[in-house]
Amino acid sequence: HRRGIPEGILAEGKTPVEVCDLAEAAVDTTGRALVTRADETHREAVEAAFTSTAATVSVDDRAGTITVTDEDFDQPSLAAEVCIITGGTSDYPVAGEAAAVVEAVGADCTVIQDIGVANIDRLFDHLGDIRAADVVIAVAGREAALPTVVAGQVNGPVIGVPVSTGYGHGGDGEAALSGLLQSCTALSVVNVDAGFTAGTQAALIARAVDEAAEST
Repeated sequence: HRRGIPEGILAEGKTPVEVCDLAEAAVDTTGRALVTRADETHREAVEAAFTSTAATVSVDDRAGTITVTDEDFDQPSLAAEVCIITGGTSDYPVAGEAAAVVEAVGADCTVIQDIGVANIDRLFDHLGDIRAADVVIAVAGREAALPTVVAGQVNGPVIGVPVSTGYGHGGDGEAALSGLLQSCTALSVVNVDAGFTAGTQAALIARAVDEAAEST
């Protein structure tokens, strides 16, 4: 409540019943719930739990997120824009998790997929949209070169998210994390596959941008 960000309910390691109980408690007390790392059994259970209510359930199966909002919940709206980019299409689940948080706080959120450095022309094609954002979340696996390159092309803050989509030596996000920590451009780095954390950090920046705009 203090930060304007819904508490994340991590479904991984929890039974469907436990996830439902937590989601219902969150909706009862705050008007909304955000579930992350949910599988099909969690999704089906949450949808069934809220079928007879007036709450709205939104699901992103690829990202593993479930958002539940009560009919009386007042969705916030921020005058701030977050752009989330991915190196490859396989990176979307982590990007989608970040997007769920950004959208929950009410910032404008644009997701641009598959613009990694393997064909850097695709990145340059989208630079205008990326530069227009107040904060950029760059999600990439392999060696995670994308966030480093983007941070050298934009004026605003960049949050790099290493993803475990690589394989072989340094796979599982190890090379990506090391590359981002050693980036020669100034950026922030979160843990491997930490879409929720990246989304939260971007959301806090978006709130600060919105508050600054209101005060001018």
